[in-house]
Amino acid sequence: MKTLFALPLTLALAGLAGSPVFAAEASYELTIQNDGFSPATLAIPAGERVKIVIKNARTLPSEFESAQLGREKVVPGGTTLALWVGPLKPGKYKFFDDFNPKAVGWIVATPHKE
Repeated sequence: MKTLFALPLTLALAGLAGSPVFAAEASYELTIQNDGFSPATLAIPAGERVKIVIKNARTLPSEFESAQLGREKVVPGGTTLALWVGPLKPGKYKFFDDFNPKAVGWIVATPHKE
């Protein structure tokens, strides 16, 4: 009886081992300041889904928007939010703040070095 229970449990756990639940999550920080985004260029690995933590250091609302990434998020003043992007192909992806025309940045997705 123990064998009948142990085998399905072992197979289920083995299947979860490669699951994203156990994968380490890559996280990158981006700060919105009065003079724009910091850093202005954010390098991330191509081919991976990553979390970008966006902190609005301003008192006014700001926006993280990118047509190329299909993302548009309003970030109220003094708050932090997270969004996920990818997996992306290698390349350069523009983002900007609709509320501040000077605030423009880039995500650069680079291939893994092996």
